[in-house]
Amino acid sequence: MASIEKFPTVDMSNLKATLTAEAVKQEFESAMKEFEALGADLISAAKKCEALGTDVQNIVRETADAYRQEGKKIFNQIEACSAFTEGIRKTCEDAKLKMIEGNDEVQ
Repeated sequence: MASIEKFPTVDMSNLKATLTAEAVKQEFESAMKEFEALGADLISAAKKCEALGTDVQNIVRETADAYRQEGKKIFNQIEACSAFTEGIRKTCEDAKLKMIEGNDEVQ
């Protein structure tokens, strides 16, 4: 049988430091994996935001075009009403002048 004195001795302080270093290493590796997963999630979210931004840009452009067309339509209606009103104003002015001139002739 082997004697107990022949077994190598273990420095407990060194063993404790080694176990602590391994635990720290494992914690760092675990954190690194979480950061990598978070990075993948952030890249995915960024791509979704970019696509959404393009969609929003298209919607804004389409809405602006619709407002522009409606504005042109309303402008043309106002112009037509203004021309019509000017025509009526001129007709009324002409009629008024004819009435005034006609009254002068009668007297």
